[in-house]
Amino acid sequence: METLEFVIYPDGRVKEVVTGIVGASCAEVTAAIEAQLGDVVANEKTSEYYAQPVQVSSTTRSSVGGFTQNFAQAQVSSRW
Repeated sequence: METLEFVIYPDGRVKEVVTGIVGASCAEVTAAIEAQLGDVVANEKTSEYYAQPVQVSSTTRSSVGGFTQNFAQAQVSSRW
């Protein structure tokens, strides 16, 4: 689940925490909000920023009585 959390401190600073968005696309999601809030003083990337989609691929080959048959290839994509 994608969430944006904002903590507003008494001195006017705003802390923004983004979770559930994999890769650099979180910058696209927050760009408009940050433009309205003002200057970004610090930016700390989480492990989700560096995560990449995982792809698993396998092919099974069987040979019976001189005949060879390739079974369906399965691909699984998973996002962290």
